[in-house]
Amino acid sequence: MTKNNTNIDILVIGGGLNGLPFAIAAASAGLEVVVLERAAPEDFLSADFDGRVSAIAHASRNLLRSTGIWDHVEATQPMLDIRITDGPSKCFLHYDHRQLGDEPFGHMVENRHLRQAMAKRATEIPTLQMRAPVEYSTIERTPDGVTATLSTGDEISARLLVAADGRNSPLRKQAGIKIVGWSYDQAGIVCTVAHEIPHHGVAQERFLKPGPFAILPMTGNRSSLVWTEQTERAKVIMALPEAEFAEEMAKRFGDYLGKLTVVGPRWSYPLSLHQSERYVDQRLALIGDAAHGMHPIAGQGLNLGLRDVAALAEVVIDAARLGQDIGGDMVLEDYQRWRRFDSITLLVITDGLNRLFTNEIPPVRLARDIGLAAVNKMPKLKGFFMEHARGTVGKLPRLLQGKAL
Repeated sequence: MTKNNTNIDILVIGGGLNGLPFAIAAASAGLEVVVLERAAPEDFLSADFDGRVSAIAHASRNLLRSTGIWDHVEATQPMLDIRITDGPSKCFLHYDHRQLGDEPFGHMVENRHLRQAMAKRATEIPTLQMRAPVEYSTIERTPDGVTATLSTGDEISARLLVAADGRNSPLRKQAGIKIVGWSYDQAGIVCTVAHEIPHHGVAQERFLKPGPFAILPMTGNRSSLVWTEQTERAKVIMALPEAEFAEEMAKRFGDYLGKLTVVGPRWSYPLSLHQSERYVDQRLALIGDAAHGMHPIAGQGLNLGLRDVAALAEVVIDAARLGQDIGGDMVLEDYQRWRRFDSITLLVITDGLNRLFTNEIPPVRLARDIGLAAVNKMPKLKGFFMEHARGTVGKLPRLLQGKAL
């Protein structure tokens, strides 16, 4: 058997919702990029592989537009309003996109449609190779470069290795990068619901005793539920027959959208927080879940990963144009400085919100209800929170501003 040796600029491990957009951004600037993905394409793009729906914030859509991915995205639902309530309390917080302009807060897109769009865009870029299903057997990093031996026996040499291989990242472990984090003893139940009455693009976030119950608008008269329960209770609910599951869901959903019908399968995921002690190592950069993971309470998980994508792409492409070593320590440190503080800040906020809104002590409930009502009546403060929901706060990489690299 002939062994092939390939020399490239960047090797990306993981062709998911963070790895592939980074590869597309880098390759669009002329860098030679190879992506290794162990799932077969036909599995990777099916609803059974990932039935979740992602909230693509306004800034994240800018990235997808700038990289040409958005042109291939089908069936998107604009998120026009966000309504936040605390259990049975009559106090609420309402975000109206018209207070910031004509653009929605974001768009709801099924993950499989995002994957499909990314896969189509990848085929349009001559300097990008997507190899799937392929795994590596060994990866060696030295001060001079990266060498990966594939399960096929082929070898790939690169200047930079990007780990987009998930929250249990083997590359992160191989590099000896520790994580700080904890389990919430909660699970997220995810399913799609059809309803009689239109949702009008309004997303609902209801804080219930076990955790948040999010109702996210999808195309047509459909919504995606992200339903938080204690781990053991979630197992019981997931095991219920269809009719009983629908009954439990309806108790929490309410009747404001009319008759409800669960459509398609249901999924359950353990909820936890993790933060890598560092995002870089010799010739290695972590992005997305390999670098951090957060509670879905604010629906910002994918958006946080795409901020990594935009920042890493910018520092690498700028370095390449200046003739610098794209996998060198100075370039990787620039990326880490840019991203780590922002990520820690958002993880702390989401962790605090989850703990605050699952606390049933009466004075705490009263304080947060007063807080929701107060913010709702303070235009400047509410505007700041709405900009956060759009992903437009902080030092934004050019891709998140809608600018090409």
